[in-house]
Amino acid sequence: MSAWDYQGFFAAKIETLRSEGNYRYFLDIERQRGAFPRAQNHHAGGTREITVWCSNDYLGMGQHPDVIAAMQTAIRATGAGAGGTRNISGTTHAHVALEAELADLHGKEAALLFTSGYVSNWAALGTLAAQIPDCVVLSDAGNHASMIEGIRQSRAQKLIWAHNDLADLEAKLASLPLAQPKIIAFESVYSMDGDIAPIAEICDLADRYGAMTYLDEVHAVGLYGPRGGGIAEARGLMDRLSVIEGTLGKAYGVMGGYIAASAALVDFIRSFASGFIFTTALPPAVAAGGCAAVRHLKTSGAERAMHQARVAEVRARLDAAGIPHMANDSHIIPVMVGDPVKCRYISDRLLNEYGIYIQPINYPTVPKGTERLRITPSPLHDAAAMDHLVGALAALWSECKLAQTARAAQ
Repeated sequence: MSAWDYQGFFAAKIETLRSEGNYRYFLDIERQRGAFPRAQNHHAGGTREITVWCSNDYLGMGQHPDVIAAMQTAIRATGAGAGGTRNISGTTHAHVALEAELADLHGKEAALLFTSGYVSNWAALGTLAAQIPDCVVLSDAGNHASMIEGIRQSRAQKLIWAHNDLADLEAKLASLPLAQPKIIAFESVYSMDGDIAPIAEICDLADRYGAMTYLDEVHAVGLYGPRGGGIAEARGLMDRLSVIEGTLGKAYGVMGGYIAASAALVDFIRSFASGFIFTTALPPAVAAGGCAAVRHLKTSGAERAMHQARVAEVRARLDAAGIPHMANDSHIIPVMVGDPVKCRYISDRLLNEYGIYIQPINYPTVPKGTERLRITPSPLHDAAAMDHLVGALAALWSECKLAQTARAAQ
């Protein structure tokens, strides 16, 4: 009997992904300081200049002078790394200052930093659901993989409610004893469709049925609300939420995740979450950069206003060109292709012939048949960049005969 063919197994699985059009390619890019959204793409033939249209650095804060200066100052003062876990020498003044800024941003008593938004969801939700006796988590069907994984890891009872469906959520809440602990876990802006949750109504149901609320605002913090506190701040609802989770890796331009909540809840997570306790703290320079970004966007609404204007302009130009995109009230523009091979093909042509980088979004990130190009305009995409984008998409759309398909489906 021969040994198991490990390498053959790996290769066959990868080949299946390639044949289905679902293989993930990782583009080697080098962002250009002060020139966002321009970047250099390193490839086999050398380098080429490209325009990035799919970045989660939604406001270009990763290039902002205040953020860069704060990081440079911190690294000169403290060095590169934190030197340990938060409990063992890794809590620097930069971490403490950033947590205070985040608690203030969301109107909460305390906040807690994690190494990423994924880890903050996985650790916080998983710890809450595992530690609260007999807890039931009611999870929106559209929730991010990090939330799903945290809930799964907790081994708590889970009920999945239909995406943004208040009637289904209420039916599932009503099926549980009123005294049983419950957590309603949901997002504000859903990253692939760009739709927004009915937060106030979910809070109403939580009050009625005795549930905690856990809101993921990673695609909204920095972008919405008078100080960038997210959709909950924009709608005056932050005080009604038990936990607000966010990220520093999108609109704030650096990296890291966090939760904001009551002092008791934050201390509870800090004390019991293995994903927090047993990992090295963020570098102080990253925390300092995040702090500078949060402080800037608390007082400056110019980036948010320009961002919304650019999003509206791109949508209008796509409409004029007859290119179908999913309607929503957020900044995310999903251009619907509906075929993984064509989605990959259009993405490759945009890059190779037009110098436009938009990553194709295929299964399993989105359901089969809903493959798309996810466009994220920033305040720094100018009129010339928008003309170039829409012109290139229109040419490729026609070539792939997707325009006729889209019209036939309407």
